[in-house]
Amino acid sequence: MSTTFKPPLSKTSTREAVGFSYVWDEIGPHTPYGAKLKRAFKPYMPGEEDALRGHLTDMSLVSEQICTDEKAVNAILNDLCELKEISLSVANSPTQTLSIPELFNIKSFLVHSRKVRGMLRETIGKVPRRYQLRDTDPLLDAMDPTGEYMDTFFVYDAFSEKLAAYRSESRDIERQVRKAKKGIREQLQREHGFSMTPKFELSVPRSDRTLLERAESLPELERTSEDYMNIIFEIKANDEVYALEARQGELNGLIEEEELAVCKQLSLEIAKHAEELNANCDAIGRLDLDLGKCLYAKAHDCHAPQIIDAHTICIEEGRNLQVEDALKAQKRNYIPVSIELSDGVTAITGANMGGKTISLKMVTQCCLMMQYALYVPAKRMEAGLSNYIHVLIGDSQNVQRGLSSFGSEMEELKEMLDNAQDRSLLMIDEIASGTNPAEGFALTKSFMKYFSKKPYITIITTHFDHAASGGEVHNLQVKGLSGADFGKLARELSTANRRQRIEILGKYMDYRLIPVDTVGEVPRDALNIAKILGIYDEIIDEARTYLI
Repeated sequence: MSTTFKPPLSKTSTREAVGFSYVWDEIGPHTPYGAKLKRAFKPYMPGEEDALRGHLTDMSLVSEQICTDEKAVNAILNDLCELKEISLSVANSPTQTLSIPELFNIKSFLVHSRKVRGMLRETIGKVPRRYQLRDTDPLLDAMDPTGEYMDTFFVYDAFSEKLAAYRSESRDIERQVRKAKKGIREQLQREHGFSMTPKFELSVPRSDRTLLERAESLPELERTSEDYMNIIFEIKANDEVYALEARQGELNGLIEEEELAVCKQLSLEIAKHAEELNANCDAIGRLDLDLGKCLYAKAHDCHAPQIIDAHTICIEEGRNLQVEDALKAQKRNYIPVSIELSDGVTAITGANMGGKTISLKMVTQCCLMMQYALYVPAKRMEAGLSNYIHVLIGDSQNVQRGLSSFGSEMEELKEMLDNAQDRSLLMIDEIASGTNPAEGFALTKSFMKYFSKKPYITIITTHFDHAASGGEVHNLQVKGLSGADFGKLARELSTANRRQRIEILGKYMDYRLIPVDTVGEVPRDALNIAKILGIYDEIIDEARTYLI
């Protein structure tokens, strides 16, 4: 049975072009579980509106109850940072005896996840199901018979009576061996004037031949090591010590066997609790990733979007975070943009420097962030989910394949046409700008008419103002310099260098969008900008005579 191919929500190139990847890469999980979930995260799609609403509602508790309390945030993050990956160890526990490091990681997970569970109850109260951690105290008790719940692991004597007895005997033998060697050391020091270390060692300089010969002649000492300056002797075991050390060797083997038996028993106990542990790993991952999202939202003034069923978009004072960060680095302000969109074509016209492309990126970034359950950089956003989001921005020239920028653009537009479907969001920047103006105008007009009949939200930015004429296209114009004080602007520009003139001009640009009566006069910012930057009046005046 054949199935219709359904493309993913968006391509990597789209996510990168609009700055979504820039944002997503900044969301920093603190656990391997959050990182794993982030890598595998799938965007919410049409039909999953209720699930996304529920997810955002759960995130609001994290945002409002935890992220507003710095002490709570730090406490939870401190415990999350201690969690290691235990999934493989848990999977192996029914058939393999886990190592001491593996058992330590699992006990550490139990200790710190227990603290997180308590802090969630304390800060949120009724914890949403997606963050609920199961009670694993019975397993923690089994792994920590002392009941201290310390972030350490040792095969305690309390795990096994036999182990406790073996270790007790071993410690007693160690005392006896030390006592015997101490007696020999005291005798040697008394009879020969040696000065031996607490480890029963005698260091003899190679240059002291007398002391060296005496040490080598004594049956109580044996040479054990040497370097270029000294020769080291140690007390040789006598019959009593030999017997004690032989028993010590036996005990070490018995202790090792019993420790292994304890580790095997603990591994089987962990296997019994595998379901709870795996569930908690998943819950920790969800909490970790959502906490990262909420902290990012708080740092970048993002707000929860309102999810609606209709395929429309309403953004009030939206921002593109990547562009905003770049402007902040230059100590410049970002001017938020508001826009309302529905199925059909919206044309955004205006001169270069007018922010058309940035508005396109802002809308797409906000929509992608919404479908990835992120808060959005807007004062308010109300939108429906899209099935397919595709952005064509800038020169897509592929030199390796020998295509012109226009050819590459047409190839990508063909891909967009082939993959677009009901509830698509399509963004096309400066369509057909890589060919002659007459054909570019014709293609732009034709694409607008085609997309206006489809169930897609389409934004097309263009220099061809009159391509947007006709009732099927909604035309928005970047406000630009229409409200600028040209006298003040001219005075500032008169004393500025080339770079400063561009920056000053940008300061006076108003990037907000205003509706345009397509049959009326359209603002001519390109001529205004050219004139302000010094192009001669006679050229500007002549250009005006050619305007349609």
